[in-house]
Amino acid sequence: MSASRPDISIVIVSYNVRDLLESCLYSLYSALEGISHEVFVVDNDSDDATVDMVRTRFPAVDLTASEENLGFARANNLALARARGRTLLLLNPDTLVQEDSIATMLAFFRDNEDVGMAGCKIIKPDGSLEAACRRSFPSPWVSFTKLTGLSSLFPRSPLFAKYNLTYLSEDESYEVDAISGSFMMLRREVYDEIGGLDESYFMYGEDLDWCFRTQKAGWKLYYVHSTKIIHYGGESTKRSSIDATAEFYRAMQVFAKNNLGLSPVWRVLIEAGIKLRLLFSRSHYATRKLWPLLADALTTVIAMLAAELLRFGELFRFPEYAYPTVYIVVVVIMWLGLLFSGAYTREQYSIVRSGLGVLLAFLLLSSLTFFFKDWQFSRMIVLIAGGLNLVLVPGRRILSAFLFPGRRDHPVTGRRTLLVGRNEQTLNVLRRLKALDNRAYDILGLIDLTRKEIGNRFEGVPVIGSVENIGKVIDENDVTDVIIGPDVLSYSAILSIISRTRGKGVHYRIVPRTMEFIVGKTSVDQLSSVPLLDFEYNLMITSNRVLKRLLDIALSFPGILLIYPFTVLLADRQHPGPMARFILGLPAVLRGRKSLVGYDPVHAEQLPAVYLGKPGLTGLLQLRGDARLTEDEILSAAIQYVRNYSIFLDMEILIRTLMYFMQKKNNTQ
Repeated sequence: MSASRPDISIVIVSYNVRDLLESCLYSLYSALEGISHEVFVVDNDSDDATVDMVRTRFPAVDLTASEENLGFARANNLALARARGRTLLLLNPDTLVQEDSIATMLAFFRDNEDVGMAGCKIIKPDGSLEAACRRSFPSPWVSFTKLTGLSSLFPRSPLFAKYNLTYLSEDESYEVDAISGSFMMLRREVYDEIGGLDESYFMYGEDLDWCFRTQKAGWKLYYVHSTKIIHYGGESTKRSSIDATAEFYRAMQVFAKNNLGLSPVWRVLIEAGIKLRLLFSRSHYATRKLWPLLADALTTVIAMLAAELLRFGELFRFPEYAYPTVYIVVVVIMWLGLLFSGAYTREQYSIVRSGLGVLLAFLLLSSLTFFFKDWQFSRMIVLIAGGLNLVLVPGRRILSAFLFPGRRDHPVTGRRTLLVGRNEQTLNVLRRLKALDNRAYDILGLIDLTRKEIGNRFEGVPVIGSVENIGKVIDENDVTDVIIGPDVLSYSAILSIISRTRGKGVHYRIVPRTMEFIVGKTSVDQLSSVPLLDFEYNLMITSNRVLKRLLDIALSFPGILLIYPFTVLLADRQHPGPMARFILGLPAVLRGRKSLVGYDPVHAEQLPAVYLGKPGLTGLLQLRGDARLTEDEILSAAIQYVRNYSIFLDMEILIRTLMYFMQKKNNTQ
């Protein structure tokens, strides 16, 4: 029976990396010449035509097309259960195998009978060593040095750098605790003894757990330097909406709990360290968002200090009670001015918007010095600092844009833009965008409805994502503008995308099917005969949401004090009229559960799954009264409100609501 076994069984789990998998299989079959083998591919419900590609171009592959994403461990186990090889290999689809890799590793196993599992040298596309190909188990001390960053600070220290063994030469072979799941070869006997991968892991940690169980069973694990593969790394997670960072640290928690036999105290410490590290990882994006605020605060403080020096010839001449209050107030008002001008939420490198923000802040500060006599000593300082900020705040943006040319809204390279769609009309828009002389748009790539075309190029521009993972593409590429082609998505789908990517400071623009213009709100960019107009989702803008909440508080609080008690006493609580229902809902508005104006919760199931604000005591739908509305009418009203929202629209709706109440009252009399 054993004689009929192939020398090796290779298992590859794929998820939306069709092109990389194709390259991987070509390289793999070159490395398998003269070696008896079987190759398994388990596809985790890809929608990028991976399955069709494998069936067409690699008919010898044993293909399993899962109808759901099973995760790495479960998918590998499906194939491992059917594999017959004397040696087993788990291989990532985003790898390229060297021609001698399989033969070299099989020879290593023949010469070292006490080795149960081994991995080769793994390099990144830039030629550097991938750290995960040789590791130690995360004991309490090793985990501490990794989580605190000591291993990175002292990479040549055996004491601190044990997790990734960076103090050892990458050009020697030696025994290690663990290897990488991207190339993981083991003997059949090991698999028969310890079983498959632990399916409590989803996409990280299962390889480390398998190594731990192999060593625990008495087998050695080796890093083999004499052959290598290239690993592109992370391509599946880039093309999905999976939170890879959260999954990685969750896997570390599972491993520590299952394998390290920690005391309760150590377990708490390790889990706390893992959560803290996750917090630090997540804070990277937040820090990137906070940096403009901190930089503007520092610029404002410098301007204030310079103004004091110019005015008085020395620093800190204000009265004692003015410090640090005056600086805090000036910084906060500067932030507010820049926020309301759009210098943070949109076009953060716009010279015009940042200058407008400085002027708004200056006007507000000047007004405050007139109303508060105790602060009138600072009028001249405000004037001088305002003039300095008018130069420094926009100047900082110009300097930052030129020092970091890949940053958003760069004044030279243009707005970093994605184009959604791949139909002929959208490609026509792409041609016109590329033909612009003023380089207003830097087209980074296309977003398709599915992942099938990812990696392919149209009109010289690559498809780099799908509608599902557009948020991740925006983050990774610092996108400033998204243009949605004609007849690509419904308005509901457009709003869904905007809702999922809110807070990223991105302009959305749409092209109507007429191709005569691109619909928007405030600006028009000509593309030959095609003008671009912003598609503005006004309810998502931070300043609008703040004003809306302030209006809710400003109107509901006096309403509760003056009208609510009488309504509670006099109204029919079982069958209240429209006005009574409105007034009785004011406490929910004050608590933030509802808004004075918002969507009608009665129609919630018929509304698009997007951010629509809070349910309202009144709104466009509520004003329709008992009228029977079609789904199109309900959707149209919702889209109209979120697109065109302003505080003045809310005021108009409230006035119309009051008139509606009066009309209802007259009709009942």
